[in-house]
Amino acid sequence: LTDTSNWEFPDVCKYYFGSFGQWSSLLFSMVSLVGAMVVYWVLMSNFLFNTGKFIYNFVHDINVTDIVPGTNGSNKVICPSAASDDSPQNRSVMFSSGNRTGFELFEEWWDKSQTVPFYLIAVLLPLLNLKSPSFFAKFNVLGTVSVVYLVFLVTVKAAHLGIHLEFNWFTENEFFVPEFRILFPQLTGVLTLAFFIHNCVITLLQNNRNQENNVRDLSIAYLLVGLTYMYVGVIIFASFPSPPLSKDCIEQNFLDNFPSDDIMSFVARIFLLFQMMTVYPLLCYLARVQLLRQFFGNAYPSFFHVLILNLAIVGAGVAMARFYPNIGGIIR
Repeated sequence: LTDTSNWEFPDVCKYYFGSFGQWSSLLFSMVSLVGAMVVYWVLMSNFLFNTGKFIYNFVHDINVTDIVPGTNGSNKVICPSAASDDSPQNRSVMFSSGNRTGFELFEEWWDKSQTVPFYLIAVLLPLLNLKSPSFFAKFNVLGTVSVVYLVFLVTVKAAHLGIHLEFNWFTENEFFVPEFRILFPQLTGVLTLAFFIHNCVITLLQNNRNQENNVRDLSIAYLLVGLTYMYVGVIIFASFPSPPLSKDCIEQNFLDNFPSDDIMSFVARIFLLFQMMTVYPLLCYLARVQLLRQFFGNAYPSFFHVLILNLAIVGAGVAMARFYPNIGGIIR
């Protein structure tokens, strides 16, 4: 009998489809994993930038007024994309009672695309070079707290905003998106990516102590992840206030639809930044295992090999966060 205990996804494809299956599956797996990590780097840069900006404004008593279309009242929602044809991002006017020179210096060194993506390197790169697979799995568990808070945030916002839905199959409405769009095939690409990236489950489950529970654990994980995505997506879309804003105003990162001084969104960004900083090393570990094991027969041939791979992956993330921070476009 063939020992399959240490097989990765490319090994399975090689067994059934030969060398073509092995290398083609490895290529597509790397595209999926590196693409996901690039998106994570863009999002982490976004969350870190907004978190740092909020803290600086609070400490230095800077009042922020968003100059984009939005709703009135205590539960304000804004539409950043309506203010610009460029990549959606919040525009605001700041009134400072402090030193103007200090504020200009802060803006120079705390820029969403120019500087913040590079700051993440100092935090994450050392973690990526660790050898122990158990560390990545255990570290990732800490991110569960952020998911719980995100569900709480969405529930509270929906309770305050109410439900805003209208179904028009044959008539146009400026505040609602149509039920059918000709560009819907884009979603099939996102769906394919989401399914394919789960080939990494094989790598994760190899480290389980009780292998007989793999099917049960994986089934529960898929169920919880599916319910979480569905709940957050449906509730955010349904509760987005239309009118006065159009559903097209919903940002790729829906937290950008809340004002710069929204406390709950600030806390959510901190939680999500922490979650992504726990997931990112795990994704990088999965890419390392699949790629290096196929070329060198070992997931950790040397520190130098791992460092070069990690620098290439991190460099791709920094480059995209610097020049093309559009997560929707990257995923498609």
